[in-house]
Amino acid sequence: MATLLKWVVPWEFSWVFLATFLLACVLYLRGSRRSRVGLARQLAFWAGMAIIYLSLHTYLDYYAEHEFFVHRLQQLLLHHLAPLLIVAAYPAGTLRAGLPLHWRARVLRPLQRSWPWRLTMGVLLNPTVATLLFVIFVLIWLIPPLQTLAMLDWRVYRFMNWTMLISGFAYWSLVLDHRPHPPGRMLAGMRVLSPVITMSPQILAGAIVTFSKTDLYPIFEICGRAFTFNVLTGQLIGGLITWVPAAMIETIGGLMALRLWLDLSRRGRLSRRQPVRPVAQPSAVANP
Repeated sequence: MATLLKWVVPWEFSWVFLATFLLACVLYLRGSRRSRVGLARQLAFWAGMAIIYLSLHTYLDYYAEHEFFVHRLQQLLLHHLAPLLIVAAYPAGTLRAGLPLHWRARVLRPLQRSWPWRLTMGVLLNPTVATLLFVIFVLIWLIPPLQTLAMLDWRVYRFMNWTMLISGFAYWSLVLDHRPHPPGRMLAGMRVLSPVITMSPQILAGAIVTFSKTDLYPIFEICGRAFTFNVLTGQLIGGLITWVPAAMIETIGGLMALRLWLDLSRRGRLSRRQPVRPVAQPSAVANP
């Protein structure tokens, strides 16, 4: 029992995370009772939420701070797998249904109509911005000086985790959008192609870390490593996690987007450009 509690008790407790997590859980429970949500969607949502909690608010976070390959596993779960599962459950309508009616009318609607909200969503969910941030936040935290800063300052460490999670949600919400374009923000074909584009620099970065013969992240030695095996072995495993499982998850995401594209095409919901017809010129009237 003591061993089990060790894994459940947070390594670094966060009221902000716990309140946000519990609010999302309560809203989804209320919403799923008011609207019809399939079992597969519910399982995907709760699996994603469980992964987020295990990654950020259990003893696994200790190992992520003291071993490079566990840290890369944590980032993979936060950036790739958990957002993909939750977005695939399409929880927005369910969460909205979980809000009391007067909250929706007096809080949610004015918030969504306000210019700060529209500006934030317009930038964050812009296909180019979301795609760039999705890749950048993987690569930038692999830079050794920034990785060292994140391990030494808890504020930077939490900022790093939140950037990975938020950029993952923004990106996958565009790729797995089940609507045609417009109103969807990304072209249906681009949703399929985008994961191929984004995985390429991540594969390259993972390969560089994997085949490096020097310790790129000595900060984990300074903090005290959680395991006793060779430093380069742990770095190799971390590079492989950044390389292979990340590419596999993005491939799955691309296949899911392809399935949605084919479904839109089968139902005739893809926009088709109308052929441009020449404007008939008025015939000249002969002078009498």
